[in-house]
Amino acid sequence: MADSSASTQAPAPDSASTSAPPAKPAFRYFRAPSSAQQPRNDLPDNYFDVTPADVRAQQASLAARRDALQNAPLRTAAMRETEDKKRRSRWPETRIRIKFADRSVLEKTFPSTDKIRAVYAFVRSSLRDDVKPIKFVLYQSPPKREYKVSDPKVRDLSLAELDFAPSSVLLIKFDDERFDHSDAPAPLDPAILSLAEDFPTPPVFAPDPNAGKDKDDRAGGASRPRTNLAFGKKDDNGERKYPKWFKIGQK
Repeated sequence: MADSSASTQAPAPDSASTSAPPAKPAFRYFRAPSSAQQPRNDLPDNYFDVTPADVRAQQASLAARRDALQNAPLRTAAMRETEDKKRRSRWPETRIRIKFADRSVLEKTFPSTDKIRAVYAFVRSSLRDDVKPIKFVLYQSPPKREYKVSDPKVRDLSLAELDFAPSSVLLIKFDDERFDHSDAPAPLDPAILSLAEDFPTPPVFAPDPNAGKDKDDRAGGASRPRTNLAFGKKDDNGERKYPKWFKIGQK
């Protein structure tokens, strides 16, 4: 006689213990940043003084830009297409942040090959049911440029071709002005509002003690006083001395 325990089936595993963890939403919603989240750091007056190193760096940048424009070869359509392909391969995804009138932000990452209509569809699906029928437009400012699906110069371009990659912020404006006031909360679906989170705290970097110093100073040479080439120096009383030509121009 066979052992009866051999025919006994093993108990089914508990579905609760084997269920996969809930997937993260494909978007993020950030509350409007508060003053506590954006501390204001007062900078000393000498931070705005122009040093010789700053002038040299600016001159080098302008010279490099001038040489690049003068020596740039004429680009053919094939060359431009090759550059566009390189750019698309470099940033295969584009992070789009939609900023509402109350400064809250809805964020989602799209394939860089998507069109602007994909962003519109996502925003509309995120709105409250009573707001979904209301028309809206996404734009950037300044300078103000609207990205309408009806615009043939916009609708057929990918997010990469619109220069949105790797990330961009778009403002939203509704046809109903009630939702465009700064004190009006974002008209999003309650399920999205329940997932609101604070903006990440920006990192605070310690000031570089060598910032604004010449190479000789960094090498241990005698330190020289910083010179304000744009607006002169300050005297012992803290007042700034201006050159004569600047004083004449103020009269």
